Amino acid sequence: MCLLVTPRALQFFFFIGTLIVLPGASLNGALSIGATYSLGFVDIDGNKHSTAGGHVTVVVLAIAADREKARTVADRVPDHCLGNPDYRMITIIRFARRHTVIGRRIATALIRHGVNEEARRLQARYDGKGIKRDARKDIFIVTDFDGSVSSQLGEAEGATDFCVFVFGRDGELIAQWHGVPSAEQLAAAVK
Repeated sequence: MCLLVTPRALQFFFFIGTLIVLPGASLNGALSIGATYSLGFVDIDGNKHSTAGGHVTVVVLAIAADREKARTVADRVPDHCLGNPDYRMITIIRFARRHTVIGRRIATALIRHGVNEEARRLQARYDGKGIKRDARKDIFIVTDFDGSVSSQLGEAEGATDFCVFVFGRDGELIAQWHGVPSAEQLAAAVK
């Protein structure tokens, strides 16, 4: 039996082989530290955000049951980031199952209610630090009903891992954790 290999087939195998040996290349979709990503999100208030938008951005990827973990990350954000427009934290809430349009509206309304509660907590922290700013304007929540936002972050559809990413001003991935980072780890990453 003779195996016929065409020039087109050789190109294909060369391309696949290159992907396998390239440092930092990822076939599973995971993001790589040091690589630059310009990821776009739209929050529940209709604001557009980008990981390459000139801010140091902490992105928390969670399911609704991870509320306390997300709150812990927020509480560990260093004080110099609070109310500072050069820094932002975006929490992405992903849903494991599909929702109807009405279900999405109800879920979004419940999330908005929770955001208003968190804004009161954050406002107390701002007041304690003498920050004269409306804390609600610094809370950014993105809903991911169809997996499209999670997939930008290299997470498989249906995955429920709690993840934290820190992106530099130009979108460079500085750090990532599958779990809640310590206050020291987070402070070092946003420095």
